[in-house]
Amino acid sequence: MAIIISSNGEKAERVDRTPFDKEDYLQKYIYDNPESIPLYDIKEDIRLLILAREFSTNSGPIDAIGIDQYGELYVVETKLYKNPDKRTVVSQALDYGASLWMHSNNFSDFQNQLQVHTKKVFNLSLSEKIKEFFSVSDEDVEYVYEKMQKNLNEGIFHFVVLMDTLEDRLKDLIVYINQNSQFDIYAVQLEYYKHKEYEIIIPRIFGAEVKKEIGVKSSSGSARKKWTEDMLISEAKLSLPSDQFNAFEKMFKFSKDNASEIRLGTGVTGSFSPIFNMVADKSLFTISTDGRLDLNFHWLDNTISEYMKEEFEKIGFVFPDNPRPGFSIDDWYIKSEEFMKILNMLLK
Repeated sequence: MAIIISSNGEKAERVDRTPFDKEDYLQKYIYDNPESIPLYDIKEDIRLLILAREFSTNSGPIDAIGIDQYGELYVVETKLYKNPDKRTVVSQALDYGASLWMHSNNFSDFQNQLQVHTKKVFNLSLSEKIKEFFSVSDEDVEYVYEKMQKNLNEGIFHFVVLMDTLEDRLKDLIVYINQNSQFDIYAVQLEYYKHKEYEIIIPRIFGAEVKKEIGVKSSSGSARKKWTEDMLISEAKLSLPSDQFNAFEKMFKFSKDNASEIRLGTGVTGSFSPIFNMVADKSLFTISTDGRLDLNFHWLDNTISEYMKEEFEKIGFVFPDNPRPGFSIDDWYIKSEEFMKILNMLLK
């Protein structure tokens, strides 16, 4: 497969798919860019934090270990197509899961190992990194730890196998496992293209659709919370100061009045994600009851995302190098009126 790259509709160039030469490069790329794993196809508000690379176990080092904001654990393995039997990556992932499960009697040791990695790579403690990445409170960090420990005790993990090419036998095996087990295995095919100084990654996840169809409970061990509009507003009113809550409420009302659909989150923290079909078939942003605003640029057309960035920068937004930039409510609530004006212009 090839892709075409052009500049303002001119000088079109064909770029052929480039092979990954080394697994180590793929591992580092995922570690530095966890957004490359399309977990948003499983659930829109999932954010993956990679806590450790080459995590030591009795079965050998795990390529990467991550968590999401709900304390669910992710075992990430990378394998290139040149490896002989791709099905062995499944048994290897399960072997790593069993080794991790051995930490269930000593969660403090598991935390300490992760702490070593976060100190070395981020120069932050484990708690500080979780707070910074997910923009949560100390109480929320404790909740994350509780869920991590519960999942570790019960041996419940998300296994994510990253490959440059997936073969049908591996897909069939993943379908079988996901239909007949309480844990998840996802295979992610990463198509890689190199053009001058640019790298282009096209990720495709396999296995998520099985879990959606059969309605398996989440790995947190219980069904997700089902939020309603009334619950969402009540929680935000309790969580936020009055001026910030007013901004939250206005954004929700704007979304109800203008969006084609509003999806309510199912996590411990409530959230809403409006979809404006005339702009995109997925949500432009997500706002949580704690006031966090995530702009979902990662699945928007480049023209739309660049327009939004330019307009939001004019009203004081500062964007990190992140395809799904997030902002605390302190950063955006006083800009909410201008934010809605920009959305109105986009919807015209």
